[in-house]
Amino acid sequence: MKRNDIILTMIIILAVIATWGCLKWHPGRAENTHCIATITQNHKLIERIDLNTVSEAREIILPGKYHEIIQVEKGRIRFKEANCPDKICVKAGWLEKPGDIAVCLPNKAVIKIED
Repeated sequence: MKRNDIILTMIIILAVIATWGCLKWHPGRAENTHCIATITQNHKLIERIDLNTVSEAREIILPGKYHEIIQVEKGRIRFKEANCPDKICVKAGWLEKPGDIAVCLPNKAVIKIED
């Protein structure tokens, strides 16, 4: 390798490390942001939950053709169980920040996080 190739390689490596560092330590959201989870089914509001004020974990059972359990903990929410055919809602995992969304199309249920 020539001298210029080594310098270019070092610049690229430093740029990658700097980018990774910015993404790693950049706060995803401010600590005082209130994340509100809205649970809707058939376009009707089932419940609004301020995830920052949840004191203990709980579960919500949704009615409908398919049995679904929503798990709520401080700062996060998810579809814990569902007996719908594809279980995409369960695979979505934990929702923690504004803009996160999980949908169960067969049961017409939506969990959305807003700030």
